This record gives sequence, structure tokens and C-alpha cells, in this order.
Amino acid sequence: MSLNFRPLSLQHKEEIEGALKENPPQISEFTFTNLFMWRCYYQFQVAENRGFYTLLASPVGSSPYFFPPLGKGDIEGWFEDALDYFRSRGLPVRFERLPDEVIRALPKRPDLQVVVDRDNSDYVYATKHLIRLSGNRYHTPKNHINRFTKRHVWEYQTLTADLIQECLRVQEEWCFSKKCSESHGLINEDRAINEALTHFDLLSYKGGVIRVQGRVEAFTLGELLNPETVVIHIEKTNPELPGLNPLIQQQFLLHEWSHIPWVNREQDLGIEGLRKSKMSYHPEFLVDKYRLLSL
Repeated sequence: MSLNFRPLSLQHKEEIEGALKENPPQISEFTFTNLFMWRCYYQFQVAENRGFYTLLASPVGSSPYFFPPLGKGDIEGWFEDALDYFRSRGLPVRFERLPDEVIRALPKRPDLQVVVDRDNSDYVYATKHLIRLSGNRYHTPKNHINRFTKRHVWEYQTLTADLIQECLRVQEEWCFSKKCSESHGLINEDRAINEALTHFDLLSYKGGVIRVQGRVEAFTLGELLNPETVVIHIEKTNPELPGLNPLIQQQFLLHEWSHIPWVNREQDLGIEGLRKSKMSYHPEFLVDKYRLLSL
């Protein structure tokens, strides 16, 4: 079956969100907000096929690959159509970010290998633990918060449209301090954050900010991934204010998501410092993802 692809756009929001509600995901990539904000990097194209919405990614310098199908449909037929796409173009077979349930549903083939993608495994925590920070295991972040709150006058606010420009300013200042212009990854992240913020009124996420001495110095964005899990897409803080990271993490969950049992804080991308930081908050479990590749 021929796949009729169109570039991912806001016009797909309602139908993709409908497919995600029909088959709620566990992996952090699968909200419309996340797909939309990263669409320029991945160059996402979308096609309706076998009851699913099919996502094809073609980042610059990379061979194209499929993400898992969205919604419910004929998974074996979808798989064969995807394989035909690669064969007809003489391309290597490549599927990325496949969750365990998709791997189990796909027919086994001797010419393909399944590879665990540990760098993209999502870290999932109990929301109540990240709010309360009780006990010795959370001694360090709680101390950072206590020191910050003793030194500064601060206030949490729910993100509204009138705060977007201040968040963009925080992001610009963060990028300047981190020399984003010298990092391909940070350039792409900066563009994705700008896409999310400038389309705030059109997307489905929530956000929060922290003012310090009246000035916005931190912001965060997140949304429901499934009925029991919130996913945190972005956290940015003034790096000159130690303790602000754990504070906004705690306050966003407290004010916006305390009724949701789990929080997915996405992957570590194989970055050693990020992995150490995420492990220090004691995840309840990791959501593994897999690659399916030509041998």
C-alpha cells in the first residue's frame, strides 16, 4: 500500500490527539506538543495507514526511519507497508523508539535485529515522592530547595499567555550562558522550545514559572501522557541560582499535577551527568524503547 505523506502541522493536532487517546502511550515522545515542537528537527511526515497514523522521521544527515504507529489498527499490515517503503527505495530498515508492546506485536524476522535503546529510556517517578522529597534519599534536593528559599523571595505562577515573553527571555539568557550556538543539539532544542512557547495558545500543555525578586527566572512545560502519567518536556532555570531546578520541579508537580500518580521525566540521551541526575531522584521504573534495524 502506498503511503501518502504530508508534513506534520497544527492541522494534525485533533486527529493525532484522538489517536493517542484511543491507545494511550507510555513513551515520552508521544504527545502532539512534543511531536510538533520537534517537527523541524525530525522533519516529520504523517500518513494514515491501516487504521494508524504513521510517522516518518528524516533528520538532516540521517536515513529515514519510522516511529511507532499511533492509535489502533492492523499492526502486521502496517509493518509490511513500512518494510515495503524501505525496500522500494533501497534503504536500510530502521524503526526507532519502539515500546515493548509494539516489539511483541510485530512478526519476528531473521533479517532484522532488535536493539535496546538505553539512552532513550524514560525515567518514571512517583509524583508524590517528588513533591514531598521525604527521607534520606531526597536529602540533597531538599537541602538545595531549603537554601534557595531562605536566600530569595520567590513565587510560583501557572503559565499564562502574558508570561510567554518572559519565558522566551529566560531561554535566550540560558542559551547565551550555555553557548547554544556552538552545539548542534542545543540549537535544535532552542528551536523546539521556541516553537512550543510561541504556540502556547494552540497546544495542550501546561506550564509554570518561578519569579525571584519579581523576575521570571525559571519555567517548565508538561502535559498528560496518559491518564496516570504526566510528562515533563522542558525545564529551564537561571544557572546562577542554585536550587531553582529542584524547586520548580517540585512546585510544578505540586500545583498542577499532584492528582496524577506518575511523572515521566524523559530520557538522558546517554549524557553521563544527566543520567546521574535522573538516577539521583530514584525512578520507580524505566520505560524501555527499542530499535529495529537491518542486520
